[in-house]
Amino acid sequence: MSDFVQQQNSICDFSHSDSWVILSPIEQSIKRKIEKVGTPLKDWDIQINYGIKTGFNEAFIISTKKREEILANCQTEDERKKTSELIRPILRGRDIKRYGYVDNGLFLINTHNGIRNKLPRIDINDYPAVKTHLDQYWDRISTRADKGDTPYNLRNCAYLEDFSKPKIIWKRIGSILRFSYDSKGCLGLDSTCFATGQHIEYLCCVLNSLMGHYLLKDSPKTGTGDLLVSVQAIEPACIPYNSQYDERLSSLLTAQITNSSNVIEKEINDIVFTIYSLSPIEREYVTQFVKLSQQSQ
Repeated sequence: MSDFVQQQNSICDFSHSDSWVILSPIEQSIKRKIEKVGTPLKDWDIQINYGIKTGFNEAFIISTKKREEILANCQTEDERKKTSELIRPILRGRDIKRYGYVDNGLFLINTHNGIRNKLPRIDINDYPAVKTHLDQYWDRISTRADKGDTPYNLRNCAYLEDFSKPKIIWKRIGSILRFSYDSKGCLGLDSTCFATGQHIEYLCCVLNSLMGHYLLKDSPKTGTGDLLVSVQAIEPACIPYNSQYDERLSSLLTAQITNSSNVIEKEINDIVFTIYSLSPIEREYVTQFVKLSQQSQ
């Protein structure tokens, strides 16, 4: 035992009042650099929220074919226009990829419950074709726990308008971290979280990078080992903003979504490592750590 301790020991500084964390010298060095330059996401000018909970997806999430059928059943052009605006594309956790996302052909009947003093709730009587569709599921939608003022309405969502803004959206539970950028106003199901605000393209690149994965390595896990990247789990992540690289990362994000390549991926990783001032040895350590952790998942 004494030989093992001598070979594997790590000297740690416990002179301060913070929680004790036993790390190797290189891990301590990386941690110090993260804390020196990084700002917790909760202190960024961004808003982080959960996706929408319908209470009964079978009724409120529909295919492209069903959407077209509902629109065809509208009796007037005004009803058809309003209904088309009401039924919006929605992303599930499984649709999220790194940087971009899968066009799943699914839509949410967004019969929202309104926003106090800002937006009135949807009156289903203004949407007869939608009402006819939802009435098929009356027994289920009328007894579900997550509903609004009427069984036709979704539960309250004070940040509903944020879905229309450029955002990062990610799967709340998964074995591999993936962060998508969306500027088309897609909604997100409750299997996702999303962030809106300043420097979203920049943040999307950082979170998808090797360093981003390293930052979230201590996120809570499920019993099967999947990461729980909830609002609370991601808020402490320390990310520095460096205006020197904002425009470049935004361009690289667009390029990676349009035509993904290892060359673009490498440049993103290199920039993020530079932002954190990591040495070549530290960069290699993070790279190998992330690769090994992904292989074990």
